[in-house]
Amino acid sequence: MDFLAKYEFWKKHATDPSVVESLKQMEGNTEEIKNAFYGELQFGTAGLRGVMTAGTDRLNVYTVFRATEGLARYMVAHKLTSCAITYDSRLNSELFSKTAAVTLAWHGIKVYITKECMPTPFLSFMVRDIGCDIGINITASHNPSEYNGYKVYDELGCQLVDEACMEVIGFISNVDPFERELGNFDDYLGKTIFFVDDAVEERYKDVVISQSLDMVDGLKVVYTPLNGAGWRVVPEVLKRVGLKDMVVVAEQATPDGHFPTCSYPNPEKKEALALAVKLLQESGSDIVIANDPDCDRLGVVVNTGNGTRGLSGNEVGVLLCDYILTRLAEENKLPQNPVVVKTIVTTIMTNAIAKKFGAEVRDVLTGFKHIGNVIAELERQGHPERYVLGFEESCGYLKGTYVRDKDGVVASMLTAQMASYLKKQGKTLLDRLNELYQEHGIFFQDIVSYRFEGVTGAEKKNQLLTNLRNNVPSHLGDSPVTATLDFLTQTQFDLPKADVLKYNSANGSQLIVRPSGTEPLIKCYITVIGDEESTKRRFAEIKELTDKLFA
Repeated sequence: MDFLAKYEFWKKHATDPSVVESLKQMEGNTEEIKNAFYGELQFGTAGLRGVMTAGTDRLNVYTVFRATEGLARYMVAHKLTSCAITYDSRLNSELFSKTAAVTLAWHGIKVYITKECMPTPFLSFMVRDIGCDIGINITASHNPSEYNGYKVYDELGCQLVDEACMEVIGFISNVDPFERELGNFDDYLGKTIFFVDDAVEERYKDVVISQSLDMVDGLKVVYTPLNGAGWRVVPEVLKRVGLKDMVVVAEQATPDGHFPTCSYPNPEKKEALALAVKLLQESGSDIVIANDPDCDRLGVVVNTGNGTRGLSGNEVGVLLCDYILTRLAEENKLPQNPVVVKTIVTTIMTNAIAKKFGAEVRDVLTGFKHIGNVIAELERQGHPERYVLGFEESCGYLKGTYVRDKDGVVASMLTAQMASYLKKQGKTLLDRLNELYQEHGIFFQDIVSYRFEGVTGAEKKNQLLTNLRNNVPSHLGDSPVTATLDFLTQTQFDLPKADVLKYNSANGSQLIVRPSGTEPLIKCYITVIGDEESTKRRFAEIKELTDKLFA
């Protein structure tokens, strides 16, 4: 069936009002119809993520039903009987979560669903705390407001591993999105679908607080949930660990899937934090703490006294690594053979910090589930206490083994505690970072992304990556490439295959290239080492190379 035939099929069968309206708006626009119906929204290792319109390659109640029906058949085949569900603050998140709940309930699967939007890490905790077989989270993390997503977790609270994903995909492929009516949520409520007890949330907050290293006193904080799911839980946790002086950005204080103050609600972006930074200056606070809409990531801005300075995900990770290892050592609580886990695209400065404390650094593929798998491995070995921190450059952090995903709640708490600890020494987070740079050298990393929209863009993206594999760059700037690693074919490390290319040069520079798993992007992670002047020059030279390759 070609894309026009699929469009006509949907016009005939769709009854959901928003989907019907979306189909009407596409009428006569062949290019838009092609982009919406040419392919099918792929269920990958991160689940589904797409623009919320009608179409087989879009996220709507029918593609959510199709994915969940396939998952339900997988669960029935494996005699799995229960599922936990939550959702973020995005448009349609509650609708999609209830669609998933009803689809599972039709099969007799018991569903536990939250009454309101909750942080992504709470889903991981809920699966483990209640003892569910599967978890579903409706979220598109920090994507623009027109996106939503669908993530699936296993009984450990970790996103599905590749083998399970492939089996679920097999079941999904046999599902007709219109094979039955979607069903009514209220018909199942109290019978097969149950709202999660408030006690589960209390246990989650208690276990987050159990990861504390200091009380927060004498610190002034500006907080923003970016109209997301952290709006209530994060302030409650911060207050319980002693924070008394906190001001919340009023325009971003409550859940709102339109994200009216920023088109791209990503705490890594200056635009998203503009209101928080303004409030930071006006209030004379010490730091901004920001979460993305599903509250699994963290953004930080420091008041330097002479202005403000945003910290990158790598910089916050390095600071947390140093702080956690330092405080555990000071309290004689540092475990034997401590382990820090990071993704392959995360700063190699981590190794220098960890070495000082005798900690092992383990590199894993991009995606926090791989960090979760290391925690599970340490548990199987009987030494979960060895895990002290896992983080990724994209602002995701986790201390503790109570979940298997990054946790913006615990990261917010630890950052506030770290800032309070340093303030008592007369230092800011930036002061400590500069001390670490003086000790270990400046490790500068930034990401350059190249966008490839639609069907033709996807084809071009794949071709450019093939060209790069066939034509390995000889230099990164003026430094010769000394090592190349293709994670699709490498056998050097015990890691799953991945569409990632890594190049190291003689002067320590590094370029890692990978297609995004959630957006139509090729991402280039550029790392340079040196002093302030040389790092700027080396970065510009490598960016010139990536521009030639992908711009």
